[in-house]
Amino acid sequence: MIGKLFKALQRSRTGIADTLRSVLGKRPDPKELEDLEDVLLQSDMGYDVVQDLLNVVDRSSGPDLMGAVREALVKRLPQDQDVEISKRPCAMLVMGVNGSGKTTSTAKLAYLYKKMGLNVTLVAADTYRAAAVDQLKRWSERVDCRLVCNEETSEPVSVIFDGLESARASKSDLTIIDTAGRLHTSKNLMKELEKMHRVIETRFPEFDVQSLITLDATMGQNSLAQAKEFQADRKLDGAVLTKLDGTAKGGIIFPLYGMLDIPVKFVGLGEGLYDMEAFHREHYVDGLLGLEEGSNGK
Repeated sequence: MIGKLFKALQRSRTGIADTLRSVLGKRPDPKELEDLEDVLLQSDMGYDVVQDLLNVVDRSSGPDLMGAVREALVKRLPQDQDVEISKRPCAMLVMGVNGSGKTTSTAKLAYLYKKMGLNVTLVAADTYRAAAVDQLKRWSERVDCRLVCNEETSEPVSVIFDGLESARASKSDLTIIDTAGRLHTSKNLMKELEKMHRVIETRFPEFDVQSLITLDATMGQNSLAQAKEFQADRKLDGAVLTKLDGTAKGGIIFPLYGMLDIPVKFVGLGEGLYDMEAFHREHYVDGLLGLEEGSNGK
């Protein structure tokens, strides 16, 4: 059965797999290498990764080419991240720029963790966008989990305080906090994130704090600038790469980790509540290269 991730990578895979297969069993000429370089760069893998792959292709022009490329790509990514919530209770801050799929991702994460058997509380701390609270209310009903919001205040830290008080009382395993979308260039809003962390750590010390950034895969290299600013003051625990099914720039995962040391923990594969999965590097690389799961390029 073809998985959701494989299907979602169709646009990124188109070109990469076809161009690689065109040089199977022969030594590529300079024009073919140039064409391959263009295709790989367009996927936003990053210059270093592309040059590494071109060297692999130049050395491995025989039938083992796809296996060699697969191995090189897998090595460029971190080990699969542990998405289990081992330290409980946990407060998970979900952040990102406007339009990155943040609120929807918050709901999808709640659904995933409820399926794992966790008691989940959602906190609607996006007090700048009224539609975000309404949106999260609808999602929470579908997920069937507790939602804490306060439409009478514009102070997100106050909502987070109330949310964690409620989570503490209800003995929630995981509290997922939807923060306001913010431009990474807005210093005041970025400082607000630091205040959120500070309040959680000082007033709710029993909560383990995780920070996830949602990144729109269709933005390609622009996502790197966003992520760099968001982790300027505090290390991000990982990224949720959204809209992977709608872009040919799926290679952005490589520079995100290689340049910023931010691992992708989850990938958004569609608009449905069920369309999010934990990231697995081998499944991802196989999807990019058009390889059947477990084939190892053979």
